[in-house]
Amino acid sequence: MADILKQIIAAKRAELADARAAAPLEKVREDALASPQPRNFFRALTSPNPARKINLIAEIKRRSPSAGLIRPDFDVEKLAKTYESAGAQALSVLTDRTFFGGELSFLAQARAAVSLPVLRKDFIIDAYQVYEARAAGADAILLIAEALPIGQLLDLLILSTELHMSTLIEVHDAESLMQVRSVPGFPQEHFALLGINNRNLKTMTTDLGTTARLMSLLDDGTPVVAESGIRTRADVERMIRVGVAALLIGETFMRSDDVASKVRELMDGKGSGQ
Repeated sequence: MADILKQIIAAKRAELADARAAAPLEKVREDALASPQPRNFFRALTSPNPARKINLIAEIKRRSPSAGLIRPDFDVEKLAKTYESAGAQALSVLTDRTFFGGELSFLAQARAAVSLPVLRKDFIIDAYQVYEARAAGADAILLIAEALPIGQLLDLLILSTELHMSTLIEVHDAESLMQVRSVPGFPQEHFALLGINNRNLKTMTTDLGTTARLMSLLDDGTPVVAESGIRTRADVERMIRVGVAALLIGETFMRSDDVASKVRELMDGKGSGQ
């Protein structure tokens, strides 16, 4: 199977060139520095949640390379408000246009609709995109370890922290985890979380056991977000037992006719039949 991650990164480099031509780095940097103070994504995901025992990043996603079109009636503002009312602690907003049908403008739309912190979910490979994220209203960014050399990941993490944004550092395999497992806490405490993606971004296959396997390689107390493949209340309970701090769930909610009910089904066990 073709390496989809490589295809996405190649497309991202082309998109980045177009973005730089449309708005020079200095302008985007000025806009980022003039933006309002970010909301605290890290605190939202690591604060105790006695009722649910786990926190939730609810994702706004129109389509994906593996699933195609997920939600035809796609309304960013409505979805953001629904997630907030259903008890999500943060939002994840897909901004990749080519593969996920996203737009950078979705960040501002989502953030204006709610009081929750908002993560820019994209394939960030350059400092330009970090400034771009902050200028567009992101409170946090995603950095994918499999897509970045460790030195570049650290540079982008430092920049994100300087802009007072949180960072979700995502891994899928043990090799990447070994490289970054000591990174949360650098260059400053309480800015970075570790994400474990159950989906292999090279093949787009999903294995929920990935989180449990990689969690066994971490020290106790590392705040971890489990991503992808969480579809049922039983899956949520499995992640609670493993000890993750939060879940990132998108497609399961996006496919539901009643998003709020689906959130409560998974997070509270109401009406799940599990």
